[in-house]
Amino acid sequence: MEALYALGMIETVGYCAAVSAADAAVKAADVKIAAIEKVIGVRGALGVTLHLSGDVAAVASAVEAGKKEAERVGTVISAHVIPRTHTNVAEMLLSKFTLNSGDAAKE
Repeated sequence: MEALYALGMIETVGYCAAVSAADAAVKAADVKIAAIEKVIGVRGALGVTLHLSGDVAAVASAVEAGKKEAERVGTVISAHVIPRTHTNVAEMLLSKFTLNSGDAAKE
């Protein structure tokens, strides 16, 4: 199997920090938001993971900018970049998280 694009993840406590991270990330580099995953965690806290994709340098830059902004707004649990996402990982994520960006334009 061939390697694909880089995958960046920023995990925050709360939705506001994640949206702020997403905004800073896409402004900082040429990346795409692959997904925003919300999970109810310990003691009912909302954990939100932002998934970014693009080339390695862009994703690394975007994750750094997004993490910095999320820390300013709220709490960052973790942030990580996988440089060359394996096809199986990418397929699993794409099947779990599908953003229908085209649907918003139709409304």
